[in-house]
Amino acid sequence: MKTFWLDRDRERYHELALASRPAFADSLGDIAPVAFAAAAWTLATPPALDPGYVRWHRRVLTAECARNPFDGGLTAAVELVSALPAELTASRAWWRDRGWRGWPELFGQFVRPTDRDLSRNPHLRATLLVEAPLPLDDLPAAPDLDATDDDIAASAERAVTVLVRDLTDLVGPLLQQLDTSRAAT
Repeated sequence: MKTFWLDRDRERYHELALASRPAFADSLGDIAPVAFAAAAWTLATPPALDPGYVRWHRRVLTAECARNPFDGGLTAAVELVSALPAELTASRAWWRDRGWRGWPELFGQFVRPTDRDLSRNPHLRATLLVEAPLPLDDLPAAPDLDATDDDIAASAERAVTVLVRDLTDLVGPLLQQLDTSRAAT
């Protein structure tokens, strides 16, 4: 199952990374790869790059990577579309014929309801928030202060590639279970 993957048009990301040295300024020369990898991820995803260099499964609403202030590690926060919890589906007594709607879909992609949708019907949309540490082992070292723009862009691409793999390993089984559960109902 495709969970996170890189867009074929890597040139867009490479050009953005080349032009975004200030986004990496605080992380250059750092002994830890965390801040650099987080900056690379931010540039590779919407809204910095839209459509993103990193693409994701239709159930992924947001995916962020940031330095954990407690230990300096790298923490992922991924918001996923989910079905309603069993406590709400066991009985529809709360429903009261109000026309409740769930997640709208547009061309197979889960989307937030429009203002028009919200003016007509109540919506109840369940999400899951995955927050987890990510391994640092394979992340490239942050480039030195005197690194060329090309070196920074190349390291940023490597960091994003590693994060795509690690996030797929983390979130992929959850998405597979969510999709399997939906197909069974």
